[in-house]
Amino acid sequence: MTKPQQTALVTGASRGIGRAIAEELGKDHHIYAGASSDASEVVAALPSAEPFEVDLTDTAALTAAARKVEQLDVLVLAAGVLHKGPLEELTEEQWRETFEVNVAAPVTLVKELLPALRRSHGLIITINSGAGFHGIEANSAYCASKFALRGFTESLQLEEAGKVRVTSLHPGRTDTDMLAGDDDRPKMDAVNVAKAARLAVDAGPDAVVEFLRVRPSGI
Repeated sequence: MTKPQQTALVTGASRGIGRAIAEELGKDHHIYAGASSDASEVVAALPSAEPFEVDLTDTAALTAAARKVEQLDVLVLAAGVLHKGPLEELTEEQWRETFEVNVAAPVTLVKELLPALRRSHGLIITINSGAGFHGIEANSAYCASKFALRGFTESLQLEEAGKVRVTSLHPGRTDTDMLAGDDDRPKMDAVNVAKAARLAVDAGPDAVVEFLRVRPSGI
């Protein structure tokens, strides 16, 4: 009997790190391509994929979309927003969006998809950041959200030990839209982050890569 193709849901799959991971895992997984709007481009570019289009700030819509996913082997939480600026210039709306997308949406997705991931002894990969370990000037909202995501991930590792594997992946400066127009310090291609995610996927099901840090070699 032919083994069913494994499945992976990747949020933020329309661009940047999420897109690179979707393309990497799409080589041997059916991909649910997460995007806030049109995911048709990335879906068309993958061998086996379907859209997972939902506004991550809409908890009810996100919950409904997640409940339609019955089989899942890998969940990659790659979607994120960055609002730069000193604290006094960041608006309440920017703080709320940062935590809704970077923290609340991952929590909602994990809660809804845990039954499927437990059935497959699957893997959750959170795309964290170096900003999850130290503060960065003019990045208070982003750093706070990544500290929160790291704490959530590490707690989840303990709670789901033996049931679901959980990896915290911390990319350094990556050449994506998020850092477009930033300073000229070295950046790495998002493909390199996708290769790190692949390491976590290929380690299972009897082993878990709990932590991965990948950064530009020029730093």
